[in-house]
Amino acid sequence: MLSPLGLILIKDEDAMSSEIVKAEDIEKSFGGIKVLDRVSMAVSAGEICCLAGENGCGKSTLIKVISGVYPHDGGRIELNGREYQRLGPIDSIREGIQVIYQDFSLFPNLTVAENLALNDQVESGRSLVSWGRVRRIARESLAMIGIDMDIDKTVGELPVSSKQLVAIARAVYCNARLIIMDEPTTTLTQKEIESLFSLIRGLREKGISTLFVSHKIREMLDITEKITIMRNGRVVVSGYTRDFDEIKITQAMTGREISGDRFRWSGNTGEPPLLRTEKLGRSGAFQGIDLTLRRGEIVGVTGLLGSGRTELALALFGKGPSDEGRIFRNDREIVIKSIQDAIANGIAYVPEDRLTEGLFLEQSIERNLFANIYRKFINSVGLLDFRKVRAAASEKARQYGVTAPDISLPVRSLSGGNQQRVVLARWMSTGADVLILNGPTVGVDVGSKFEIHKKLREITESGVGILIFSDDIQELIMNCNRIMIIHKGSFTNEFRSDTLRESDLIDCLNASR
Repeated sequence: MLSPLGLILIKDEDAMSSEIVKAEDIEKSFGGIKVLDRVSMAVSAGEICCLAGENGCGKSTLIKVISGVYPHDGGRIELNGREYQRLGPIDSIREGIQVIYQDFSLFPNLTVAENLALNDQVESGRSLVSWGRVRRIARESLAMIGIDMDIDKTVGELPVSSKQLVAIARAVYCNARLIIMDEPTTTLTQKEIESLFSLIRGLREKGISTLFVSHKIREMLDITEKITIMRNGRVVVSGYTRDFDEIKITQAMTGREISGDRFRWSGNTGEPPLLRTEKLGRSGAFQGIDLTLRRGEIVGVTGLLGSGRTELALALFGKGPSDEGRIFRNDREIVIKSIQDAIANGIAYVPEDRLTEGLFLEQSIERNLFANIYRKFINSVGLLDFRKVRAAASEKARQYGVTAPDISLPVRSLSGGNQQRVVLARWMSTGADVLILNGPTVGVDVGSKFEIHKKLREITESGVGILIFSDDIQELIMNCNRIMIIHKGSFTNEFRSDTLRESDLIDCLNASR
């Protein structure tokens, strides 16, 4: 069967008849703009499926239609064999559809027990709270997914992975037949991701289905049985996971071929390094760090949670500076005790959390692009030349592939990939020749990820050296010529990535657990 875009849709003749969700030819428009165009998909009991696609492809809209948040304009929706002309959120919940969004929809000021028992309290209509019942429901909810947790702890105190477990336990206790997870692994470590996948496989054994909304290709291939890929509001391909590989998924998501070439550095090892450290350390964080970064080189640093990776990145940028060892720029010793010191020495830093650390969300795109260098646009009478700022911002947005209808719009209106390109463009506007990136593509889709990696390679052609701190193994291998492993605050291994296999790097990281 062919999709509207001419790609093959694989029809599952052996699918289980007990379909929890069956959506056929769903259409949805906002303000005359069609967001969903004849979209069809189904999830059967006990299946682990993935709904994939780049940001803006229609994934979230489809999920909100299935969960009753948005009414569908056309097509048919069946839940557990019952067709709904107008599906509301209560209808969806009663049919066993539970959605866990990225914020988990938990109350941070309430305890684990209170969050888990809240639905029961609301549904029962009781005016008084039975705390014994609350605690019993909480213990039963966690037991249903095989998790032990302090139910008296406030949810706001929990790490992200534990919050996710609370959300899953609540969904299962509410008789979930299908749990929809929106980007469930964005902020999890590799170990936490493995634990989550193990839990999901356990839910499958109980007949509970899971639908991932994701753009992480490796995870799709690892955990799911079926994949549905959307692009521009349409389903372009759907079928068994075993019939996909990374190249097919990437092409379906982006509509174009993505290069799989590894980065090659061909610089001069005889030149003084752009950045070099000798026995760099900070008490309780890292020690004895010898690091060399040369002109045009991309060096990766990776390690498990708590390895000292992030602390080292921040120290090189003057935030939580080192208290021992030496730092050299072009063989000249420098002192970095503050962010101002780092900037003055041509060092730029792109943070992992762009929303809280990298952007002024309510300010315009153009203001974010030049927040670090506005003084360069002051005219002879001491006033800001807005025409020059607008022209320069438009050109910078074009150079870095920032897609926006108007650069005067707030930067929060952009997709994650475009926001990250704004942060990158802003720091490179300072003239820095050492660029430190902490998780450069966290939370961006595969197309944006490719464009960011492509831009980083272009940047090195002008002689900029780049340090990438990341736990994305494929990102490191494809874009770095050397990769350093940090464990308990010290470098333990160095790999050249030209012939490095992902399994070798993963084995090395696992050995340091």
